[in-house]
Amino acid sequence: QVQLVESGGGSMQAGGSLRLSCAASGYTYSGNCMGWFRQAPGKEREVVATIHTGARTTHYSDSVKGRFTISQDNAKNTVYLQMNSLQPADTAMYYCAAETEGRRRWSCPFADAYNVWGQGTQVTVSS
Repeated sequence: QVQLVESGGGSMQAGGSLRLSCAASGYTYSGNCMGWFRQAPGKEREVVATIHTGARTTHYSDSVKGRFTISQDNAKNTVYLQMNSLQPADTAMYYCAAETEGRRRWSCPFADAYNVWGQGTQVTVSS
């Protein structure tokens, strides 16, 4: 069974940092899209950052570019999201996503490319 388990969320004051982890099991991601999406109350889900585990190309939304970094550890089958300079606008439920179809790297920024989703981890940033 393919599963993604997120960890690392929590509450933080503005300007602080958090690192989210997404541990994958049941599938070895090499040549696939993996990413982080978020959804705030009353808002639509949006892409935060994605990575193609084969090409190692990354994509960031404009709102997090320069503050967040997505990375992968192939040995651990894990993807990380390092979040620095957190802002109240970053408050949301963060979801890890992955796909098992070997999508091309240009598909990675789009939510419909993904067929496996984690349960989510809450990030709350106070001013």
